[in-house]
Parts: sequence; C-alpha cells; structure tokens
Amino acid sequence: MRLPSPTLKPVWATLLATGGLLVPLSGSAQSLQALYESARGFDATYQSARAQYDASVFSAEQTRAGLLPSVGLAAGATRTRQDSSINSNDRSFSNQNASINASQPLYRPANVAARAQGERRVEAAVATLQAAEQDLLVRLSQAYFDVLASQDSLAFVRAQKAAVSEQLASAKRNFEVGTTTITDSREAQASFDLVVAQEIAAENNLRIKRLVLDQLVGKTGTEPNPLITPVRLPALQPSNVETWVQQAQDTHPSIVQSRSALEVARLEVERAQAGHKPTVDLNASYGLNRNPGGSTTSGVSSRTNTTSVGVNLNWPLFAGFATQNRVRETLSLVQKAESDLQGAQRNVAQATRTAYFNVLSGMGQVQALEAAELSSQSALDANRLGYQVGVRINIDVLNSQSQLFQTKRDLARARYDVLLGGLRLRQANGTLKPEDLQGINLLLAR
Repeated sequence: MRLPSPTLKPVWATLLATGGLLVPLSGSAQSLQALYESARGFDATYQSARAQYDASVFSAEQTRAGLLPSVGLAAGATRTRQDSSINSNDRSFSNQNASINASQPLYRPANVAARAQGERRVEAAVATLQAAEQDLLVRLSQAYFDVLASQDSLAFVRAQKAAVSEQLASAKRNFEVGTTTITDSREAQASFDLVVAQEIAAENNLRIKRLVLDQLVGKTGTEPNPLITPVRLPALQPSNVETWVQQAQDTHPSIVQSRSALEVARLEVERAQAGHKPTVDLNASYGLNRNPGGSTTSGVSSRTNTTSVGVNLNWPLFAGFATQNRVRETLSLVQKAESDLQGAQRNVAQATRTAYFNVLSGMGQVQALEAAELSSQSALDANRLGYQVGVRINIDVLNSQSQLFQTKRDLARARYDVLLGGLRLRQANGTLKPEDLQGINLLLAR
C-alpha cells in the first residue's frame, strides 16, 4: 500500500501522534496467527519436514515385522510330454501344486531390540517435526515484523520529508525577505534531497519485505496488523533464567533427538550381542500336489496333501569374530551418542541464556528509547521556538527533526525485536508453540 506523500504540517503531526505506523486498509490486514495457518499449509520447508516425519514413522513401523508372523503362498503347474523309443508308449501328463507356509518368531532378541529402536526413532521424528514447526513460527514472525518495521521506516521518512519540505519553504521565504542567509536555504535543500533518497530506499525495502512474507504464506498483498499504540510489552515470565534452562533440558527438540539417539545406540549393542544368542521360530506349512494324468512312474492320477508343524532352533557358534567386533563398534557408538547428548545440552543451555538476556536487554532499550523520544520531542519543540525568535538557525531544527524520527524508528524496531526475542527465547528452550502467537495478537490492532 502506497501512502500519499505528506507535504503539509498537519500530515506530519498526524504521523507523529500515531507513532508513525502505516494503518492498512480496513478489513485487509491479517493477524500473525492467521498468517501462520496459511504458512503451515504452504511453506515448502515445513511441508518437507512433515513428509520426512511421515517417512520416519513408517520406517520405524517396519521393525514390527520382525515380531509378527509371516505367511507365504506358492503355486505352480507344469505340463510334461513323455516319448519312449522302446515301447512307443508316448503320453502327456500334468502336475499341479500349491503350498502355504507360515512362520512365527518365538525368540529373536535382535528383533526385539530393533522394535525398541523403532519406537525411539519415532520419538526423534516427533522432535524433528516440532523443531521444524518452531522454525516456521520464528521465520514467519520475523517476516511479519520486518514488514511492520519497514512500514514504520517509510512512514517516518515521509513524515521527515514533509517536515523538511516545510522547513525548506520557510528558509526560502526568510531569505527572500532578507531575514536569513542563503546558507539556511541550502542546508534545508541538502536535507530534503537526502530524505528523498532515504524514501526511495525505504519504499524498496518495504517492497522486498512484503515479497518475503507473501512467499512464506502463499498469498499476495499481505497486510500485517500493526501494533496498537500505546503498547505495553509483556513482562518476561518466568523471570529466572535457570528456570528457562531447566525447561530446555526436558523439552528441547535437539536434546530429545540426542537422547533418543543414545537409546538407539544402546539398543544397537543389544542387537550386536544377540549375534551370540539362539533364535527360535515356529513354522507350519500345508501343501497340495496333484497329478491328474499320472506321473513318470505311474499312469494313475494321484493327489497328495502334506501338513507340517515344527520348531526350528538356530544357534550361531562362531562367525570369525565378526560378532565380537560388532559389539565393540556399538559400544564406541554409545560413547559418541553420550558425548553428543552432553554437547546438545550445553549448546541449548547457552542458547537459552543468550536469548533470555537478549530479551532483557531489548526491554531496557525500549524503556531508554521511550525516554529518548520524549527528550527528542522536547528538543525539537525548543529548537523550533528558538528558530522563530532568532536564537536558533535552520540546521538546528533540521538536526532535531532527524534525531526525533531516528529515535521513533529505533523505538519501533526495538519493540518488534522484543516480541520476536520472546519467541526466539521459547524456541531456544524448546517450548515454543503456535499458541504463543495469541499473546502477540492481543498487541496488534484489528
């Protein structure tokens, strides 16, 4: 949405009063949570993670086959012609056969361990999908707030352009009547030319940020809801960083994945040790063999039914030390998985602490910038009054205006960073969920 270029003081004053936010057309804006639902069904990265999760679940389910019975059916038919040069007894006969075979594992420790590994891999797949969901939440929020920040920047630049244009016109009038020098007019013109360049850059930046958001949610012309003004940012809860770290040790996807990998490695040791153990299977079969025209030994039709049930024991005695070395290999892999788990826990703890203190720092910056905004506004009012009575020059007013708009832009960006930082903190400790967007939606205009 392109706003009309402000040229009069009332427009500048209005933008300052509203905090410099661009308010979208009525009914066209969308909440962060609504856009998340769109992104969830469109984003290629998340859809890929979802498909990988499904594949991992089906792969893990295949391990059940080692504990369940297997049944096979076989059938065949042949036609034979027999020619004899001795008694000229030439004849043809056929053979028809069918059999069904079934086997049920009774004792296969390797298969039991493989099934347990499959269950652990499902847990890891769930954690992987959860990490992809959290990544989508953060990427969408980043794109959402980037658009809002770009809108704010463009609004502030245009407000500054209107203010500089007004100051330029005033300087030209004062020069014409001889109350100021040409220096004021040239300084105002230089400031005006600079802010025009900044407006062009801000327009392009907003265009790019909107493209990023549109691509993420699969829609065009997306308009985020702006923050309400005045806005009160929520306090950080819980207020103890160690509480956040402790939560991360229990729920973070990377820790869950590493913990599942450790369990899989330990179960792999059991599978390797099963190479020394026997296997016991229950086998049963039923077969039918029919010779309607006789056979090579008899000219009489025959039919044979065979049924068998039995238990098979297989006990490996020696495999060239392959089993022993396989056990040693898996024990080394257990040590690796333990180290990976410790590394994941440390990395998550460090990332959680960093994200926590970033949010605290951001909140402090917001408070400082809010105070700076009031101070900059007071300084601008004083310089404008001083310029009117002749104790200040034009450049003083222009510098005060630039300082005020810069402070407002930094304040708006700092607020978005705090909200995004809260989501990143929850991602860092593994507790980020789509429901966390509801709190942000309450801070957005509707």
